[in-house]
Amino acid sequence: MLGVDRPPTVIDEMIVPPEAHGVRCISMGFFVEEDQPVIWRGPMLHKALEQFLTDVFWDDPDYLVIDLPPGTGDISLSLAQFLPRAELYVVTTPQPAAQRVAQRSAFMAHKVNLEVKGVIENMSWFTGDDGKRYELFGSGGGEELAERLEVPLLGKVPLVPALREGGDAGRPVVVTDPSGEAAQAFTALAARIDSELAPTRRSHPELRIL
Repeated sequence: MLGVDRPPTVIDEMIVPPEAHGVRCISMGFFVEEDQPVIWRGPMLHKALEQFLTDVFWDDPDYLVIDLPPGTGDISLSLAQFLPRAELYVVTTPQPAAQRVAQRSAFMAHKVNLEVKGVIENMSWFTGDDGKRYELFGSGGGEELAERLEVPLLGKVPLVPALREGGDAGRPVVVTDPSGEAAQAFTALAARIDSELAPTRRSHPELRIL
């Protein structure tokens, strides 16, 4: 998604992650053969996450964002153990089936005392050549989930071909098409999260999980 085609380096026993578009990133994909699945049991995933948090040189990041798979699992439980003050952002699509999976993630977070900060709705609409918005996956799903979890709906991201194309090419849409509706949605979403975090960031670091 970021166009990273080089592996991390190791300096003084610390993993230095590659950087693209001003973002440092690390992935399990860097440590397995291309196109091969990661078939790891819980203890191996737990150890890998621990290494990513303790052995990677993140320097002094503004935010540390961890992209989790949908639903619940060992990796989510490990995060709660390693980062008890982490905050969770739930990403869903308008579809009821996606809401149910996302809701399970939020309920699990509550059980392990992680705070759910808000809901983000992805693939909310598609704008046709006629300028009209088409809600291909239904509507209102993000609002319903946010209401159920008693948290705000922070934003909606449209379904835009340039977003998929940019992800495949490793060129984020906020770089290639900053005035487009997808980039504007991401920018507004980031600004809202940043404004929420600003007062606490002055006193202590926080972690955001997506």
